[in-house]
Formats: sequence, C-alpha cells, structure tokens
Amino acid sequence: MKNLSDEALLKQLGYTETSNGIQEQLKNIISKTSGYEEIKPHLLALHDNLRQHDSFVALSSSKDFFKIKNEKKSEEAEEYIHKWANKYKVNLEKVAGKETYYIIGQLA
Repeated sequence: MKNLSDEALLKQLGYTETSNGIQEQLKNIISKTSGYEEIKPHLLALHDNLRQHDSFVALSSSKDFFKIKNEKKSEEAEEYIHKWANKYKVNLEKVAGKETYYIIGQLA
C-alpha cells in the first residue's frame, strides 16, 4: 500500500472524477497533514472497515484535511476510529455537534 498513488487513493475513497479541483484539494490536504506518508497506507483500511457501519473517510469541503464521518453514530465505528488513531498515532479533531473527525496528522 505504500506505493499507492494519490489518484488511486482518491478512486478508492469513491472520487470517480480526479479533476484538477480535487487534485488541488488533495495537495492542500497533504501539505497540512503531518506524517501523511505514514498515515496514507492506513486510510483505505480505515475507510473499508468503516463502510460496514455506513461511515467513511473523505476529503473535507470546509477544511484542508481528510475527514471521518460516522453517519449512523455507530458505537462500533466510534471505537474503531479511536483504536485506529491510537494504533497509528494519529491526531484527530472532533467537529463540534457532529459525528465527524478531521485527521490532523501524526502525533509527534
């Protein structure tokens, strides 16, 4: 998974059109996400495991970060998100009033 291209990552996350706008947004996210290269191989596993709970990883439209959406407010998804973040030492920021987290980057 370390050799996964950014375009392939977008496709696996469900972005069928890799337009310049999406690619530019991804470049901005990469530049702001500390430890991106270490996190990148694990994003798809997170995304795939969350799908069974109607949750997913996506590009945020309001901030230059990946976001995790727990659409159904699943406790199992919530547990998995926190276990994933702890295992890979990822800093998450919870969005107030929503079941959404921004992936800020790796903890120092």
